[in-house]
This record gives sequence, C-alpha cells and structure tokens, in this order.
Amino acid sequence: MWSNLAAFVGASFLIALSPGPGTAMVLRQSVRGRASALATVAGMEIGVALWAVAAALGLSVLLTASEIAYHGLRIAGALFLVYLGVKAFRNAGAELPEPPAGHAFRSGLVVNLANPKLGVFAISFLPQFVPTGSGTATLLLFALVWVAVDTGWYLVVVTVLDRLRGLLSRQGVRRALERLSGGVLVALGVRLVLDGR
Repeated sequence: MWSNLAAFVGASFLIALSPGPGTAMVLRQSVRGRASALATVAGMEIGVALWAVAAALGLSVLLTASEIAYHGLRIAGALFLVYLGVKAFRNAGAELPEPPAGHAFRSGLVVNLANPKLGVFAISFLPQFVPTGSGTATLLLFALVWVAVDTGWYLVVVTVLDRLRGLLSRQGVRRALERLSGGVLVALGVRLVLDGR
C-alpha cells in the first residue's frame, strides 16, 4: 500500500501543477489580498474534498450514469466561470477592496463543486492507485491525501504571489492580471460548455 500511496502523492502533485479554474481564481484573488486568496483556496479544497469523498464512497458514479445531472452541472459550472471572468475583465484596473473572506470562500467552493470533470476525474483517478480489495477507510485516506497535496500546492502559490504583492499591486500589472485571469475563466467556461464529455 505504501508504494501505491507514494505514487499517488506524486501523481496528485503533478495534477495540482496543471493550471485550471482554481489557478486563475487564486491568481485573481492574490492580486486583491492574501486573506481572500487563502479563503478561495479553502473553498476550493472543500470542493475537492467533497468530490474525493464522494468518489471514495462511490457516490460520484451517479454523475457519470446520469446525462442530465452531468450536463446540468456542466452548464451551471460554465456559467459561473464565465460570470467570474466577465466580472474580472470589467473590473480590471479598478481600485477594488479585498472581498470578504466568506465571498472568496464561496467562489472557490462553487468553482470546484460545479465542475463535473472534477467528479469524473476523481472516479477515474483514485481507483488506479488504491490496492485491490481495499476498504472504504483506505479510499478515504487516499482522498484526504489528494486534498492535502492540492492544498499544499495552492498554499505555495499564494505565498509566492504574496511575496510579489508589491509588483502585482501596480495598476498596470494588476489590470493585466485581472484581464488575464478573467479571460482564462471565460475561456474555461466556454470550453466546459463546448466539451460534451
């Protein structure tokens, strides 16, 4: 089991490195303040934990079995990403106060909960590493390891961006980053709509 767990940690780290909606959200919030970036990460990781636990318990199989549930969640997630992206693009360069932690947390949570690909990924990813015949406790352990690795990566990202905050808070740089993150969020939303499965 320990060799499987070590391989799983490595694979989880590589997955965490791949950019997606979470990276764009953390970048956007880091420009506005460390507290909101950390709250966003907390929300995102609760979302990852829920998908991971659902996969460990076999609940997310329902998502792949129901076309209506999958596509409904996919469209809702895409609309939310486009909404966040347009909002970031429109507010680029404006002096905005750091959002309340609760708002940042909810945004991070919704981004990951409304991402059906995360659920499908959890179903296909976890079982590859869990030893055959393992019980629910082992599946939950692997799910928690995935969340811990993902959280660790995003905490490193927030720390690095916080150290660069002086540079990031310059108006031209902030405007460019808001536009970049907004564009990425819109593009990811559109891609989610166009990508049927």
